[in-house]
Amino acid sequence: MIKELGGELYIFLYLIIPLIVFSIFHPIMSAIYKDVEKQDKGFVLNNYKLTYRRRLIRTLWQVPIIIILYLVIHWIGALGSKELIILGSIFLLIALLDIVYNYIKWKKMEKKE
Repeated sequence: MIKELGGELYIFLYLIIPLIVFSIFHPIMSAIYKDVEKQDKGFVLNNYKLTYRRRLIRTLWQVPIIIILYLVIHWIGALGSKELIILGSIFLLIALLDIVYNYIKWKKMEKKE
């Protein structure tokens, strides 16, 4: 049904709206948890309460999930080869940036202590 409405609406519903929600949600949560003591042990659902070391570990655990998600999209989705390459590149880029960012911040925080 959504594809019948046009590609622009499809992109808007599944890409633009989540980006807008994230762009509003992330700064608010970062401000709320800015001065909260970060946890390095135990289970924490909220990523904003974790230390950078734990964020890095969580990101590394999510890499296989990202790969499985990509494969499911590949098998089930009706995407062309160009779209799959772009989607895979975006997944890879986001994961690598998150790993590098958390590693750098972890080492920086380690030097402060």
